[in-house]
Amino acid sequence: MRLLITNHAVASQQELLALLAAAGHPASQSTVSRDLEAIGAHKVLDGEGSTQYVLADPPPAHTPDLAAALALHVSGLAASGNLVVLHTPPGTADLVALALDQAGMPGVLGTIAGDDTVLLVAAEGIGGAALAKTLERIAEVKR
Repeated sequence: MRLLITNHAVASQQELLALLAAAGHPASQSTVSRDLEAIGAHKVLDGEGSTQYVLADPPPAHTPDLAAALALHVSGLAASGNLVVLHTPPGTADLVALALDQAGMPGVLGTIAGDDTVLLVAAEGIGGAALAKTLERIAEVKR
C-alpha cells in the first residue's frame, strides 16, 4: 500500500482498492481504511485543488515495536517451507503484521494479517524455519 501511494496520485479509497486489485491484492474498504490509518496516510490538497493520499514522514509515533508486538501478541508460531504462521489473540494480527512490515527484517517478503493469524512469507534463501527461530529470539528479548 505504501508503494502504491508513493508511486500513484491516489485520491480515494476506491481508487486504492482498484490499484490493489490490479496488483493482485484484493481488499475490502474497511481493511483499506484501517491500513491507511495504520501506516499514517492522510489526504492533502495538491497544487490543483484536488486531494490525494500522502504518507506521514517519519512513520507515526504509534508504530509498534517488533519485540514488544511479538512478546505481547504472538501465542504461537509454526514454519513450513518459506512460510511462517503466527497465532495471535483475536483482533491483534494486524498489529503484529504492521510491526513486522515496518521492521524491515532481511528475508521477509511480506505479511498477510487476518483477525488472529499472520502469514509471513520468507525469501527463498532464508526459509520459514530460520525466520521463525529469529522471531522467537526477538520475542524473548521482551518476555
